[in-house]
Parts: sequence; C-alpha cells; structure tokens
Amino acid sequence: MKGLLRRLGSGSMGPLDDRVGAFVEAFDLPGAGDGPLAGLTFGAKDLFDVAGHRTGCGNPTWAATHEPATAHARAVALCLDAGADLRGKTHTDELAYSLMGANAHYGTPVNPAAPDRLPGGSSSGSAAAVAAGLVDFALGSDTGGSVRLPASFCGLYGLRPTHGRIDVSGMVPLAPSFDAVGWFAASVWVMSSVAGVLSPGGTGAAARPRLFVAADAWSLVEPRVAEALRPVSDRLSEIVGPAKPLRLSEGPLSGWREVFRICQAAEAWAVHGDWITARAPDFGPGVAERFAAASRITADEVAAAQARRSDLRQRLSGLLGEDGVVILPASPGPAPRRDADPATLDAYRGAALSLLCPAGLAGLPQLSIPAGRLDGAPVGLSLLGAAGSERTLLQIAERLEVCRTLPYTGI
Repeated sequence: MKGLLRRLGSGSMGPLDDRVGAFVEAFDLPGAGDGPLAGLTFGAKDLFDVAGHRTGCGNPTWAATHEPATAHARAVALCLDAGADLRGKTHTDELAYSLMGANAHYGTPVNPAAPDRLPGGSSSGSAAAVAAGLVDFALGSDTGGSVRLPASFCGLYGLRPTHGRIDVSGMVPLAPSFDAVGWFAASVWVMSSVAGVLSPGGTGAAARPRLFVAADAWSLVEPRVAEALRPVSDRLSEIVGPAKPLRLSEGPLSGWREVFRICQAAEAWAVHGDWITARAPDFGPGVAERFAAASRITADEVAAAQARRSDLRQRLSGLLGEDGVVILPASPGPAPRRDADPATLDAYRGAALSLLCPAGLAGLPQLSIPAGRLDGAPVGLSLLGAAGSERTLLQIAERLEVCRTLPYTGI
C-alpha cells in the first residue's frame, strides 16, 4: 500500500500554484519522515487549529478576536505524524454554517470539475484543493453535509465518519452532537489510508453487507439525475448483491430536515451566541439569517425535536442492523451555477438537507462516491451505513473502483 500511495501522491513539496483560490493561507509544514501517509500532501479546513497560525473560520471578526493556535488539532497532528505534509489552510463558509461554498468576505473557490458552478461548502477550499490536484487529500468538517456535498459537486470521494469516531479536539465546533471530522480524496485508496490513520481499529468490514435503495430519497431527485447515477448503482448491486427497496422515513424526509434544522441551530447558538452578541460580526447573506433564526428557537421546540431525533435514530438503527448499507443520491443534482439567485440556492439547500440529514441526525457514516456527470458537471452517489461501518463502505468503494476498470469477475 505504501508503494501505491507514493505513486498516487504528489511527491515533495514545491511552490503552490493555487489557481482555484482554495487556500486562505498557504505554507509548508513537513510531516514525519516516514509513516503510512508518507509521500502525500494535504490541506486543512480553516476550522482546524495549526500551531502558530490563526484559525479564521471564514470570518474576519473571528480571526481578529482569536489568538494563533498553540497546538495542532488532533486530526492535523495525526496526519503529520503519519508522514503527510501540510500545504496550508483551506477556505470555509463562515463558521461552517452553509452548504454552497460562497464566502462574502473571502470569495468563492473555483470548482475545478465545473468552473461555472459552486464548489459546495462549508468545506469549499478543501474540496477545490483536492479536485485541482493541489493536495492528495484534505480535511474538512461535516455537520449537515459539508464534506459529502462538496465531494459530489467536485467529483471526489468524501467521507463523513460515525459521529464521535474521530477526535474533534482543536476543531472549532458548530453543533457538537453533529460535528464530525471528514476528508476528501480523488482516490479511494488514499481515502482508506487516511481512515487507517484517523480512525484505526474499529469494527471490521461486513463479510456480506445487505444492500438497500432508499426509495424516499431517490424520489427527491429528477429522473435524469437518477438515470445519470444508475450505472454505478446497478454495478453496486452486482458487486454486493441485489439491493432491496426501503423507506428511511415513515413520512416525508422534509420532516427530518426540520428536526435537523432545529437541533443544529439550537446547538450553533449555544456555541456561538455569546460571541455573536458581544462582537456583532459582519456575516454574509444566509449565514446572518441562520444565526438570527437560531437565536429565536425556544426550549419547547428543541425538546420536541430532540424527542423526534431519538425516534428516528432508533428507526435507522433497526433498518440497518450491523450490516445494512443504503444507496442514495449524494446531492439533488449537479452544483448550482455560481451566478444562481438566492431563491434558487435556498431551494437547492433545502433539497440537499433532506438527503443529507439522516446521517447527521443518527450519527451514521456516509461516503460520497464520484458516479457520473450531468449537464457537464459531476454528480455523486452515496453509501449510508450502520454506526462503525466506515471500513465496509470504503471496501465497497474499492471493489467498485476495481470493477470500473476491469471486466466484472464476481469480486
């Protein structure tokens, strides 16, 4: 594997030509001389502390009111200790409270896979840096889809692991019961190698996972999106076994989205409300409105949403058991265009959250897989698994990647 990674990796560090505006701060921090990630380079979303550097969180007021970090975030330290070289800190939407990748203060990174479209957020710079080949992998955070959606938009692999599986110390929180360290790569083998460093041990891959198709999730995308994803979905059924239909929710997934909205917003205000009240930061469109709405959520609304969240967690746990894997779209379709109007972006965000919220609400792992193109832009497929099933999801993706390039032999 180490030899494979050295061939896949970008090699020694040289001048960084950030032609897509992925980095808020570029610098070279060499990793350990050897290790499982030796020969690879990475970027870290500007939510992760890097010793001696200021963590800006995509907002100039935040950067101005916080001192440089005195230690590396745990995820950054693990990657460095494993031999990877850090090339800098990548752009994020403000305080990670958005999904599209546009930042009113620092601009919008280019989506290398579709330059006329948004890169997705909030881990926008990390996705752009990997898609442009500037680094081999990049750390992001995923609260409501901030790794999975940019991965779909930029034609990458992106993993949100089981909640709590990876240490989040040194990563600025948004909603702690949802926040997870995630990462991007263009190669599934790099994804798996990073998983071995950030999340060693754990449960083994299921010998014969049970495959399902989430009918209610697929009903949320246009037929032509489903058609673009069908070849990879069908291939998964050949590799793993016939997929059976199921419904994630007894009602519409938009109801789960509302549960997510309330729970996330209440936590976001609990984490950042005092700072916002004291500092009155200048937030860009969308972010300002979301924090304002978060400040008005009542205790009764939170209690009702938390009770509903508990119910749906139990439902998903019962559906998946220990070996269930669900196929669903990673996004409603290709990324919106960079010049899309606010109403279009709001509608897209709502549709995306309906697809993305189950994993966050239940604390489950979800892997976004590059699966096709539509209207000249990438669209991704995703695999949602039981708690602790990261290895199963990545193993399925590895088998799929082999079968994409070789005749099917019953792997």
